[in-house]
This record gives sequence, C-alpha cells and structure tokens, in this order.
Amino acid sequence: MVEFTGDLTLIVAVAVVLLIIVSSAIKIVPEYRRGVIFRLGRLQGAKGPGIFLIIPIIDKMVQVDLRTAVLDVPVQEVITNDNVPVRVNAVVYFRVMEPTNAVVQIVNFRQATSQISQTTLRSSIGQFALDDLLSNRDTINKQLQTVIDDATDPWGIKVSAVEIKDVEIPKSMQRALAAQAEAERERRAKIINAQGEYQAAEKLADAAEIMAQHPIALQLRTLQTIQQVSTENASTVILPFPIEMLYLLKKWSAKED
Repeated sequence: MVEFTGDLTLIVAVAVVLLIIVSSAIKIVPEYRRGVIFRLGRLQGAKGPGIFLIIPIIDKMVQVDLRTAVLDVPVQEVITNDNVPVRVNAVVYFRVMEPTNAVVQIVNFRQATSQISQTTLRSSIGQFALDDLLSNRDTINKQLQTVIDDATDPWGIKVSAVEIKDVEIPKSMQRALAAQAEAERERRAKIINAQGEYQAAEKLADAAEIMAQHPIALQLRTLQTIQQVSTENASTVILPFPIEMLYLLKKWSAKED
C-alpha cells in the first residue's frame, strides 16, 4: 500500500511537471502584437499573431506592440532664429514596423524616440523665426516628422506624424504682437475705406458725365429727388424750377457782361 501511494505521488508530480512544460511551450499572441523569439540567446525571428509553440527553458519570447503609440514631448526652451525665447511642446505618433529591430537594435525604443524627439524639436525650432513658427506650423511639423522618422528608422520605428501643441512666448512679446496685429487691422481697414471712396468717386464721375450728355436724365433725377424728399418730410414744400430757365439765365447773364 505504501509503495502504491509513493508511485501515485511520483506519477502526479511527473504529470504536473509535464503540464507546466507543455503550458509554457504554448504561446498565444494577439493580432496587434508580435513575439520575438530567442533560442539560447540567438535571434530566431518574430512569430504571431495566433498560437504557436516554443521550446521551454531554451526559448525566450519578447512581445512587441505594433499599434500606433502617442508620445508627449515635454516643454523645451528654445531660442528662435530671430533671438526670441519660446517654450514649445509637441506630440509624436509612431508605431513599430520591424519588431526584431525594435528589440535587438535599441534597449528601450520608446525612451529613445522620446529623446530624439526632444533634441530634434530644439534644433529645428531654432532654425525658424517667430513669425514662421506661429504661421507656418504645418511646414515645421513636416520637417520634424521627416527628421525623427529618419533617426528612428534603424530601430524599426515609423513616425507617422509630429504636431506642435503649444508655443509660449514672453509677456512683452505678446504685447508687441498684439500691437502689431492691431496696426495691421487698422491698415487694412484704411485701405478698404480708400478703395470704397475711390470706386464711389469713379461712379459719381461717370454719372455726372452721362447726365451732362443727356440733360433729360438730370431732370428725371431731380424729379426723383423731389419725390423722395416730399415723402420723407411731409411739411416741406418744394417748388421745382425748370433746368432750362437756368440755362437761359446763364446765357442772358453772359450777354449782359
């Protein structure tokens, strides 16, 4: 009886060990991950997604997420090309394209991407003037994306986009920019008013020329004005004076002289 109990215990122990070995050999990797396999320290490649087997104890697997990740670049203090101190932060969108490179070529690809993004942000912003930084944001974003993507490409990283979030400038510079914007608005308003007055003067000159060539048009305009004034001011009495009489008086005055 004792021998049977000992044999049963041994069988159970062996079964448990085999179960542990088999369970550790079965790996399941989701669709958005890949498993990078090392066998006795040597790279075997990436596997997945789905279920597959590895050799327990001999093989080691490192999972890598392939989904797009968002990286916040902390605030960087930069001097622009026109010597204006600014504080700039950004956000970087990237994903792992080659999981084996992301594991083998770099210790921590996320931290390395963050450091590259910070140094690139400082060096690139320093090449632009403040006006360009405020108005040509898309161009700067594209340049940042290209530089960071080239730097992280050996690690199997693809940088899809870089966006500058905030640009902080000194209070004194903010007041100067506000005054400049106000002056620009006043300049545009004056130009628009001058253009309007010029166009109105042109139309008035054209109308005067037409009426001079067609006296009847002037008479019709006079009657129209009389009608409008009579409607607006009922207490006003208007006595129309024929235009021809003015011409006759003018000729008579010329003869008298």
